[in-house]
Amino acid sequence: MQIDMRVMEILASKLCHDLVSPVSAINNGVELVQDIGGSVVEEAMKLISDSGCKAARRLRLYRLAYGRAGSETNLGAKDVRQVAEQYLEKTKISLVWPDNFQDTGLGERRGFFKTLLNVIVLGEESLAYGGVITLRTIKTEDGRNGCRAEVVGRNASLNLKIQEALEGSVAIEELDPRNIQAYVTGRFAEQFSFKLSHDHSIPDRVDLILSLTNDESCMQDVKVS
Repeated sequence: MQIDMRVMEILASKLCHDLVSPVSAINNGVELVQDIGGSVVEEAMKLISDSGCKAARRLRLYRLAYGRAGSETNLGAKDVRQVAEQYLEKTKISLVWPDNFQDTGLGERRGFFKTLLNVIVLGEESLAYGGVITLRTIKTEDGRNGCRAEVVGRNASLNLKIQEALEGSVAIEELDPRNIQAYVTGRFAEQFSFKLSHDHSIPDRVDLILSLTNDESCMQDVKVS
């Protein structure tokens, strides 16, 4: 998969933006201790601890979602689940990953967990007011195995530009930090021979459907909430 330099620049800008807030908060906490000390030490240390944990959670997910590590075949469902749950910890979005997910066989497909993490991040971006993400393994209409991410919450949506980015029909020049996640999610799906489609037929809900090209998945229900 070849990626335009503009895509890399915008993605890097997005990731840096996501990390600026917690890292800046760490610096603010350190400055409080240095400048005031005394009565604010406890409050400052909590700020530093919380912000450091938030930055670490994001970095762990980014490593798998965008880095080479996520493309390896030795990723375990348990570890990926933990990364995803920690990423959404203390947010307005709840994530439920069932214990039986590792038994479905989906994770045996190279690039599945990497693509799934990107789908979860895209789902997160679609829930401006918070909500629930539910994953289910499904059979598509043409008989292929796959999974569906049901992204449910007030005003859950993918606007036209994000849809075009997800489908790869947008010009590179039209990419920006608001639709770059959709673009890279779609390209990762293509790279690993997945079909990624979307459905907006139900109000306040977006379905992101990831189809496999063979029969390596099974048909048990899975929830991410």
